[in-house]
Amino acid sequence: MILVLRALGVGDLATAVPALRGLRAGLPGRELVLAAPAWLAPLVELTGAVDRLLPTTGPHRIGWRGPAPEVAVNLHGRGPESHRALAATRPGRLLAYRNPSAGHLDGPVWDGDEHEVRRWCRLLDAYGVAADPGDLALRRPAPAGVPAGATVLHAGGKVPAKRWPADRFVALARALAAGGHRVVLTGSADERTLAARVAADAGLPPSAVLAGRTGLAELAALVADARLVVSGDTGVAHLATGYGTASVVLFGPVPAAHWGPPADRPRHRALGVTERPGPVPDPAGVGTHPALAAIGVDEVVAAVAEVERVPGAVAA
Repeated sequence: MILVLRALGVGDLATAVPALRGLRAGLPGRELVLAAPAWLAPLVELTGAVDRLLPTTGPHRIGWRGPAPEVAVNLHGRGPESHRALAATRPGRLLAYRNPSAGHLDGPVWDGDEHEVRRWCRLLDAYGVAADPGDLALRRPAPAGVPAGATVLHAGGKVPAKRWPADRFVALARALAAGGHRVVLTGSADERTLAARVAADAGLPPSAVLAGRTGLAELAALVADARLVVSGDTGVAHLATGYGTASVVLFGPVPAAHWGPPADRPRHRALGVTERPGPVPDPAGVGTHPALAAIGVDEVVAAVAEVERVPGAVAA
C-alpha cells in the first residue's frame, strides 16, 4: 500500500496530479491512499489516480490506523512536521525531500525556485519513479446542472494580496458581457457578498452569482464546460488547466513560474508576476499586490481575445 500526504487545497491537489499518476504507474498493484481534506473528495475522484481518501486536515493529524504502508510519499512539503508524521506510520520506505532535522537524509535537495508541478515530479524521479509534468488533465465530471459555455470570473481568493481589485472585475464583467459573454461569478460562501457586489455593479442579473452555490463537483463541471475562466492565482485556475478551458490568470506576489499554467499551452495566459516573486505588501497580506494592481482591464480583455483565438483544447 502507498500512503501519500497532500493535505492542502484545490490548486495543491491539481498540481500533484502528475506525481499521483506517476506513483500509480510506477508502483503498480498497490492500493494508493491519499491523506487530504475530506471536502476534496470530488476532485480526488477526478484525478483517476487514487483508490481511497484518508480525511486529513494537516500533517499533524494523519490518523493512520492500518498496517504500516509499504511506501509513504510526502507531497505536502519539505518537513520536518510532514516527514515526521509519515515516518510515524512506520513505512517500509519514505519518499521525501532531504531534511536532516527530521532525520531524513535520503532524497533530493529542495529547490525554492521551482514550479510546484515539477517539484513533485523531480522528487519521484530521484527515487526512480517517472512522472510526466504535463499529465495534468482531469476526468470530466458528471453533469451537475450548471450553465455550459459560461465565462467564469473568480474575484475572490484566500490571500488578500493575490486578489485583483473588485472594481477591475466589475469593468471586466461589463466589457465581456457587452462582447457577448455569459458571465458568472464564482467563489466560496464567504465570497458571495463580493461576487454579488461585482455582479450588481456590472449590471449582471442575480442569477449570475454562483459563489456559495456550487460544491466542488459542480465547480469542476462548470469550469469543464466553460467558455473561459479569469481568476487570480487560486484553485479555479488549476481546474481550467486540467480541463483545457481557456483562461487568463492574474499573478502576484507568487509568480506564474512557480504556480502558473504550462507555458507551452497558449489557451492559458498568465499576467502580472510571471518569473520572480515580488514582495508581499505587508506581513498580514492586506491589500492587493502591486503587480496585480498594475494589471489594467484593457490588458485582461486583450489576453482574453488572445486565448480565445487559439483553436482546440487539452484533452481531459
